Amino acid sequence: MSHTPDTTPFSTLSGAAAIAAPDLGGRAPVLARTVGLDRPVAQVASARLLATAHGVYEAQVNGLPVDESVLNPGWTVYESRLQVQEVDVTAQVREGTDEVALTALLGRGWWNGDFGFGEEKTNYGEDNSFLAALEITYEDGATQVVVTDESWTATASAITFATIYDGQHEDRRLAAGDPQPVVVAEIDRATLVEQTSPLITRHESRRPERIWTSPSGRTLLDFGQNLVGWLRFTVTGPEGTEITLRHAEVLEHEELGTRPLRTAKATDSLILAGDPDGEAFEPTFTFHGFRYAEVTGWPGELTADDIEAVVVHSDIDRTGWFESSHSGVNQLISNSIWSQRGNFLAVPTDCPQRDERLGWTGDIAAYAATATYQFDVNDFLHNWLLDLHAEASLPPLSFVPFVIPDILKFRRDEFGPFAGQEPKEMPTAIWGDASVWVAEALWTAYGDLDRLRAQYPGMVLHLESVERALSPSGLWDEGFQFGDWLDPDAPPERAADAKADKAVVATACLVRSARFAAETARLIGEADGAERWQALADRTLAAFTEAYVGEDGIIHSDCATVYALAIAFDLLEPATREKSAARLAEVVEAAGYKVSTGFAGTPFVTWALSETGHVEHAYRLLLEEGCPSWLYPVSMGATTIWERWDSMLPDGSINPGEMTSFNHYALGAVADWIYQVVLGIRAAEPGYRRIRIQPTPGPGLDWAKGAYDSAAGRIEVSWSQSQSPADGGFRLEATIPDGVEADLVLPDGTTRTVTGGTHTL
Repeated sequence: MSHTPDTTPFSTLSGAAAIAAPDLGGRAPVLARTVGLDRPVAQVASARLLATAHGVYEAQVNGLPVDESVLNPGWTVYESRLQVQEVDVTAQVREGTDEVALTALLGRGWWNGDFGFGEEKTNYGEDNSFLAALEITYEDGATQVVVTDESWTATASAITFATIYDGQHEDRRLAAGDPQPVVVAEIDRATLVEQTSPLITRHESRRPERIWTSPSGRTLLDFGQNLVGWLRFTVTGPEGTEITLRHAEVLEHEELGTRPLRTAKATDSLILAGDPDGEAFEPTFTFHGFRYAEVTGWPGELTADDIEAVVVHSDIDRTGWFESSHSGVNQLISNSIWSQRGNFLAVPTDCPQRDERLGWTGDIAAYAATATYQFDVNDFLHNWLLDLHAEASLPPLSFVPFVIPDILKFRRDEFGPFAGQEPKEMPTAIWGDASVWVAEALWTAYGDLDRLRAQYPGMVLHLESVERALSPSGLWDEGFQFGDWLDPDAPPERAADAKADKAVVATACLVRSARFAAETARLIGEADGAERWQALADRTLAAFTEAYVGEDGIIHSDCATVYALAIAFDLLEPATREKSAARLAEVVEAAGYKVSTGFAGTPFVTWALSETGHVEHAYRLLLEEGCPSWLYPVSMGATTIWERWDSMLPDGSINPGEMTSFNHYALGAVADWIYQVVLGIRAAEPGYRRIRIQPTPGPGLDWAKGAYDSAAGRIEVSWSQSQSPADGGFRLEATIPDGVEADLVLPDGTTRTVTGGTHTL
């Protein structure tokens, strides 16, 4: 049989064919092949497995997992970028005798798991398929390659159903049946790319902190933390016993609060075969966002020793820490950490629990700077930006979609670019600006010029689409915009109805993006691009100023978001900037220091205040506990960042809006300001090649300390202040990586330049 020629570096896969299972009654297939070794097993020097899938797979060699990762190959732009996992399986091959047995359990995953949201579920294709090659090298240099082809067989597993939204069901009573011939499928070899994004892995497990009976008689479990993953247990019970697990982030009226899940069932089930030695269950072809679980059908009394929650996310290392004298701020940072963990699973998602879990560009545009401090996301977000460019380049349109990968392009309802008879470009501020802002955050954090060069085409594509959307005035005041999404004053069902004029927001964002694109072009030697994008930035700024900025510093629509953007993006002349900053302080004070910004303004409002001398206003805004505020969810017991400022109302009921997630990191973007301004760790040059330590203390915090494992090495900072200068005033201690120069700046402006080591001022 002929196969598609291998045009990629994966020559080992050249003889492989993608394989799929015949119809097995809806059960997940186990694909298998056993072959004899060409040499005695003692002569095996090394072995590696190359594998990927349309769907998700779990591979074993000689009955042993090939590694600890799950949900491979993750989710990318399948049409042009399908990641191939390469795993050293030498130890597994050596466990055999004169044969090697390969198996792969194949599931639906993101490929055809009825994804999207609302009633219109979408899929990339009908059939799941698996492509792999096992390469064994012997001590004499000879190699043996075992590939997926027509010689493999398929049998039915106990998994009768598994999707990401709805959960995994297993019936252990079912027999595998006779092996069936596999079906040769199609995977375009030109789409194969190396695995560059971190694999998805288990990270920790948690036992329930409380088990009790709800008013309706349900057995409920509280794991003490809103997390992402699944439940795992081993149980013994009679044949036919059915154990059902339901998941939710919150309780409402003392029962499981499942309404925010919308159509996602988030339910796992196991029917026991009656094995007296016990049956282990771990539903690894799905994942849930939950703190609470409901268990029915458990044989006997359920105890905390019987069951555990497994925390799952992409394998990113934590790099940032913060602690202060304010317990509420400390919990806010913990919430941000946990929201990032749960939503950095294959792609940076909006939420991990309901019928969505998509790579919304606006969320990560707002949060990218925070993300780079908390975890090492260099590989994770770089891979996502490559996906962004690949997705945005697919015909027939050329603009940054709302989500990456863009499964919404398959929708034909009233929402999005394909709603009408003819597809139309719909570039959007912030959402589309992710192509620039995420790259900027990575450049600042890691200083990798080669990666910035690879990210530049995505910036160009976005800006060219915006150029086509501008009105003759040079303003971005036409077309669809999300705007200051989830302004707390917007009605629950109209999240885009913000106080900030959408054109003001969009035009301001364009200036910022065009400026960084120009800077990128200069850095990578693209002189024409640098000139082009700087000219666009200058023209747009002139149009913005003429249309929206008054001589008295009042900016059109006169709300916190427009002032925050104009100040943070440096769009104002010095005299105007001072007036606008004073007006921002007035607006914040008039709101009682409660938050009045959405996605657009929230990452920048505290920056705009503190950088213009209104530090006390910034701190009061941060430390406010009334709703809406960053600390209101903390006061309500939140352990992750909420989608809405009031996802849960003060009376304990869930917000009536359709979008009500309790794990949504975007509004936690204030953490970037906490790390850089409150704690004071800043990159004076990209990649922290030079460092600036400039803590800005304010009322409400007596001390703060933290650390950051930067690209240049570990940075540690601690400071304390006394309200009475007689008690010592302000004390700063900073540890700088060896050989790195740093400017230490005290609140009074005193600056000392040091190189490496620990220093106290």
